[in-house]
Amino acid sequence: MASDGTNIVLYWGSGSPPCWRAMISLFEKQLGGFESNLIEFSKRGHKSPEVLALNPRGQVPTFRHGDTIVNESVAICFYLENVFKNQGTKLLPEDHKELATALQRTLEVLSLAMKGRAVVYKQQGISDDELKQRKQDLSKELGVWEDYLKSEYLVGDNFSMADVMMFPQLAYFVRYGLVLDSYPKLKAYYTKVSERESVKKSWPPHWKESDGLTALNGV
Repeated sequence: MASDGTNIVLYWGSGSPPCWRAMISLFEKQLGGFESNLIEFSKRGHKSPEVLALNPRGQVPTFRHGDTIVNESVAICFYLENVFKNQGTKLLPEDHKELATALQRTLEVLSLAMKGRAVVYKQQGISDDELKQRKQDLSKELGVWEDYLKSEYLVGDNFSMADVMMFPQLAYFVRYGLVLDSYPKLKAYYTKVSERESVKKSWPPHWKESDGLTALNGV
């Protein structure tokens, strides 16, 4: 039986790539009726009693479906795909080669995120040479993803779990000043996926109301 998501609860924070992944998955699986609880990091909403009751780590996304609790973003996305595999977008390909690629890209995003965080969050207290090296490492990583794009999406011609994982991270980098002109395939990918309905519905609300940042200028 199809579900509209009304028995799903999500606590999330605006601009968090992990939270965004979960929201994109919910909309792709046609579960837009979920209970949406936007927390404010500045007010430590992720440490509220409501969140801690479901997630003792005090992190978001925090997710509940009926009496089932799942709290890691990758786990949430895979849970949604498996429990609601017969509705909405099929996020894991049936072809075994495409499935292998989708799974690999999904986990490789963690490396991309790590190299981005090394620049965004570690600028104070490091030398100019170290910062330059970290930016070069991120640029090299982005070049790998540029080469991965052989078609409109990361795995063949269809939007998949790999895109659910990758796009929020790429958009986060753009928010922090990454200019995609040096990565034409990623630039086209960013433009296309930005227009996807699930992405537009879940776009971080505070990004619409404030200017971007500059930490990734020059990458």
